[in-house]
Amino acid sequence: MKKFDSYIIAGPTASGKSDFAHNLAKQVKGFIINCDSVQIYRGIENISASPFAGMPITDEIEGVPYRLFSILSLDKQISVVDYLYMAKKEYNNAKNSGYTPIFVGGTGYYINAIINGISPMPEVSKAARDKARDLVAKDLETARTLLPSDFKAKDPQRVARALEVFFETGKHITYWQSLSRSGAIEPTPHKILINPPLEVLHKRIVARISKMLDGGAIAEAQAVIDSGWNENRAIGAAQLCSFLRGEITQEDCIKNWITKTNQYAKRQRTWFRTQFSADEEIRKN
Repeated sequence: MKKFDSYIIAGPTASGKSDFAHNLAKQVKGFIINCDSVQIYRGIENISASPFAGMPITDEIEGVPYRLFSILSLDKQISVVDYLYMAKKEYNNAKNSGYTPIFVGGTGYYINAIINGISPMPEVSKAARDKARDLVAKDLETARTLLPSDFKAKDPQRVARALEVFFETGKHITYWQSLSRSGAIEPTPHKILINPPLEVLHKRIVARISKMLDGGAIAEAQAVIDSGWNENRAIGAAQLCSFLRGEITQEDCIKNWITKTNQYAKRQRTWFRTQFSADEEIRKN
């Protein structure tokens, strides 16, 4: 494979992008930078399918540097602005140390920020932030009706972010997003999409969920409940928390988890097909 200055390894959940990125890093003296909004949290490594699931959290794996994994406790929040700042800092650290930066993950809005930068966003007061989060926690669907039709996101964190900007400024987040962007990684990293056939993904998802359960995902879900972290931010956490509260059986928990993960993978595939413009696509079996 031709060597590039930097890479983005992206793909739907369970596609094998983490393994691909790690093997690539060993070939090109790579420096792995997390681009997943759930793997950035500490204490849910199994639920998030982190490379550090079942192993000590360190700064490297098999001699390959790993950054921005498991760095936030569950009581913390992070915006895409915060993420891009940290990602660029690690990118520069990698380059200055003679490494090849390799971003890896499946979070579309993180990937978009790396490639295209971000629009200017206003500072938001605590009052506006709390109001937005309380509304989303009470009724996500009602909260979304306050947003414009061109705001498509359904993730609770993104809905809350859009609402807090609206409450603070009286203008929807789509207005701010329409303004000129800045802060992208330059030159744009070489974009590789790991995109196995859907039937292969389905099999991997079932196998991975079984491995997550064996690895301690239930204990992690209890930690989510104890911390008050928004369990709906991570597929698996929501289902396991419902099981632990006695709302569903373990069998239904697993079935729902598989279904939701398959649905998420389908949405990711659509986003990568329409928004990512990969330089290479690898359809691994």
